[in-house]
Amino acid sequence: MLPLTKRQREILDYLQDFIQQHGYAPSLEEIGRRFGLSSLATVHKHLTNLQEKGFIKRAWNRSRSVEMIPTNSAGRSLDLPLLGYVAAGLPIEAVATSETIAVPEEMVGRRDTYVLRVRGNSMIDEQICDGDFVIVEDRKSAQNGETVVALLGGQDVTLKKLYRENGRVRLQPANPTMQPIFAEPDQVQVQGVVIGVMRKY
Repeated sequence: MLPLTKRQREILDYLQDFIQQHGYAPSLEEIGRRFGLSSLATVHKHLTNLQEKGFIKRAWNRSRSVEMIPTNSAGRSLDLPLLGYVAAGLPIEAVATSETIAVPEEMVGRRDTYVLRVRGNSMIDEQICDGDFVIVEDRKSAQNGETVVALLGGQDVTLKKLYRENGRVRLQPANPTMQPIFAEPDQVQVQGVVIGVMRKY
């Protein structure tokens, strides 16, 4: 199975939900309306791509003829941008790359999602080790206790658990040998929240 783009996955999810609810497929117009696509040719192109990738089949001469092809969903993956390294340890400069990495579909966030490679061992008690890949949802805010990619002082990027307390931000490592980083709220910018970890053996 070839990986899907984010839009193709959204359309596939919509088709699946629609067919489950109504017992028949949506028309090209309905798909277009749902995704704000004014051109039916664009809708047609998305469906053709889904068909070529083996997720749906269609009869050319009938409208509403989309059928889902049962897939082993565990085998579906998406290519996400691999945006370089993040430090689980002392902050280091984030290094951008233009690579992508295949991520199992069920690990991908609802918002824009990307992958960073971890350097350092400050998060080992969260099972995040040096060389692992963290899957990060692009969010600018986080709840207490979430593991975040944080930009410190506008230049250094680090991977830690975030806590707001007594008017300050505590960036807590998950490693008993390491000290937390305390910072003023205006010195910490959340770049994203970690929603998954992948390891290559």
